[in-house]
Amino acid sequence: MDEAVGDLKQALPCVAEAPTVHVEVHQRSCSTAKKEDIKLSVRKLLNRHNIVFGDYKWNEFDDPFLARNVQSVSIVDTELKVKDPQPIDLGACTIALHVFQLNEGGPSSETLEEETENITAASHWVLPAAEFHGLWDSLVYDVEVKSHLLDYVMTTLLFSDKNVDSNLIAWNRVVLLHGPPGTGKTSLCKALAQKLTIRLSSRYQYGQLIEINSHSLFSKWFSESGKLVTKMFQKIQDLIDDKDALVFVLIDEVESLTAARNACRAGTEPSDAIRVVNAVLTQIDQIKRHCNVVILTTSNITERIDVAFVDRADIRQYIGPPSAAAIFKIYLSCLEELMKCQIIYPRQQLLTLRELEMIGFIENNVSKLSLLLSEISRKSEGLSGRVLRKLPFLAHALYIQAPTVTIEGFLQALSLAVDKQFEERKKLSSCI
Repeated sequence: MDEAVGDLKQALPCVAEAPTVHVEVHQRSCSTAKKEDIKLSVRKLLNRHNIVFGDYKWNEFDDPFLARNVQSVSIVDTELKVKDPQPIDLGACTIALHVFQLNEGGPSSETLEEETENITAASHWVLPAAEFHGLWDSLVYDVEVKSHLLDYVMTTLLFSDKNVDSNLIAWNRVVLLHGPPGTGKTSLCKALAQKLTIRLSSRYQYGQLIEINSHSLFSKWFSESGKLVTKMFQKIQDLIDDKDALVFVLIDEVESLTAARNACRAGTEPSDAIRVVNAVLTQIDQIKRHCNVVILTTSNITERIDVAFVDRADIRQYIGPPSAAAIFKIYLSCLEELMKCQIIYPRQQLLTLRELEMIGFIENNVSKLSLLLSEISRKSEGLSGRVLRKLPFLAHALYIQAPTVTIEGFLQALSLAVDKQFEERKKLSSCI
């Protein structure tokens, strides 16, 4: 008994006295430098900076070696578990360096042959992909969604490494994100796959992301036989067999599983359709046994998620529309980008929501613009993250139409764009 208790204690992570700070090092695509040499130079860079405040990024370097080989060095994810940025004493922290190069190739299509035509069954990316660079940082949530997902996968790998008996402690490597459309569920899955590939770059040489096309998978072409489903998962199994790869299987709109089952029971689909669905569930059960695979799923319609699938999910995370505080952060990042590109000019300093709270939301010359942005954020509640990211573009297109604009002018245009968005939604609702 004592030995069993000791083994379990070893399987669980220890609470470290020194916090871990993650530093992502973006190596230039043209660089052939060894990762260990880059890490050595980055540590010298970090040694010259005792204290940093929250996340921090270096884009320029005095060291010629870093300038030639490194695009950026970023202290990341310090704010995932704390509400506000905190001073970080790098000398008192454990530094985890993650060196990566982006894959510029873009997605490829995985096709399956039918008698009369080929069906695109999935899209395939090699990670980390240039297409997803910066996606993780662009996603803003009110709760600790991102940190929970990271911790989940890291614990999954730890339990596998320590050979924890899955009959005693069960985990399935399945994540389910559900909520209304446009809240960033699919983007979060892709960003998570990218982030974990970088975070685990010392263990896996690269990542593989397979996004299954649910609509094709359960179309009429697949309703007569489960053989093609098995063939598709065999391709995924081939990727999993490469132990140098961390494989992510993304099933978007997983409620399609339920739709197929219900249609079959109602008699509107051939009985073989349910065998196709069962084939998918069986294949998921087979691939989840491997330690280098994570299954990511999304659903827009929570009530229609198949119970058989829900039972397989370790994490069932609701992703809803952002709050006013999250909207403020989204807008703030958009304004920073437009000021960087000099579409908004001249550049002006905006206060964060935390800084506004510290001064009691008192209006003065310094806080005036930030308070206006806070007001716009409050009246934007109810809009999805997808719409919010479009609004700065629409504000410029509809109300500015000039190469440059002051931040005062842009905020006025943004406010009008928000009003117009709600007016259009009201008109659409009245027509239905």
